Amino acid sequence: MHPEEIRHYPQRYLAGFSFFGNPFQQSSGWTEQNEIGRLWVRYMAHMQQAQAAGGEAGVAYEVHIHHAETPQTGEFEVFVGHLIFDPPEVPTLFSVKVLPAAPYAIFVLHGQQIVGDWGQEIYAGWLPRSGFRSDFGFSYQRYDERFRGLDRLEDSTLEVHIPLRPPAA
Repeated sequence: MHPEEIRHYPQRYLAGFSFFGNPFQQSSGWTEQNEIGRLWVRYMAHMQQAQAAGGEAGVAYEVHIHHAETPQTGEFEVFVGHLIFDPPEVPTLFSVKVLPAAPYAIFVLHGQQIVGDWGQEIYAGWLPRSGFRSDFGFSYQRYDERFRGLDRLEDSTLEVHIPLRPPAA
């Protein structure tokens, strides 16, 4: 697996909701029954308010933030939200996350790749061979009009963005 491109992004802001814990404790896989699915349902119910602060229409983000204890506990933070341009205008209902300026490797997944073990392929495969490192502790998935939903996975495309640092000197 290789990235489609590496693109440098300036600092950006997302408004949305988050969950911390093991999102797969109740139900594994891609389903609305686990905590990630429930988080998406909650976000979608309030999405119009989130978009009022600006951003890309029809594009949503799912950020996975790993912590030191993640490998032992399986717990991490999941944030779902929308790109915004004016953080002070975000309604109190939402949290704001700051995505740091950095080059990002952009992987484009299609169909069954979306629910496959792409994380292992990226972090244990491509990243060590790339010369880059990714010690930011997060990655995100970018959902746009190409993602058709879990019921139309075969017709769907999803982007995974990994922030990069240059190789260690």
